[in-house]
Amino acid sequence: MPTFRRARGTLLRLALARPAAVIVGVALATGSATLMFGDFSWESWLTDGLGLVLGGTGVALVMIGISGPRPDWVDT
Repeated sequence: MPTFRRARGTLLRLALARPAAVIVGVALATGSATLMFGDFSWESWLTDGLGLVLGGTGVALVMIGISGPRPDWVDT
């Protein structure tokens, strides 16, 4: 359980560092696209699922890196 908490904390710190989030997000999305469009002999259901998770995480990191964090509340 502590390993998952440590990984979650690392991911949150990465999302707050906007330039690093964009760089890592593009790298993850590129790797996922390579798995999706490439025809490799070693691919299996496991690599397909891993590619989906990494691609979704990469796109989310790029989006948070470009737009920045949302405020917790809005003063009207």
